[in-house]
Amino acid sequence: MMDEDPAPGSTGEDRFRAFRQAEALVQQRRPLDALKALKPLLEEEADKPSVQLLAGRAYFHSAQLRRAESALTRVLEMDPTDHYARFVLGRTLQRLGRLVEALTQMRIAAAMNPIPEYLEAIGEVRARITLRD
Repeated sequence: MMDEDPAPGSTGEDRFRAFRQAEALVQQRRPLDALKALKPLLEEEADKPSVQLLAGRAYFHSAQLRRAESALTRVLEMDPTDHYARFVLGRTLQRLGRLVEALTQMRIAAAMNPIPEYLEAIGEVRARITLRD
């Protein structure tokens, strides 16, 4: 079954496969390969939060932090309730040295979903802010 309006030369199944391949590559810590697999999706489906989130993760893991920030911000513009995008944005801002902004994003993520990973990250950023002051 094909998508209602597939991109030229690309079916919904092709896009799904490319997405899953990129997702697996991010999990295998191969972010540059993931970005190559995602390239057609970033061109054809840039308005999909899931595509931007996966790109943001790949950018983050490949230390392309400004691109990660841009992709994750775009996710949050489309879906402000995505706690995981907020958390990864917080981690990105942390790596950029923007600790207060990072803490804000992490606190929002933890308020939405108070899992240990988010709470530990908040403590880590707070400690860095305290050491800096």
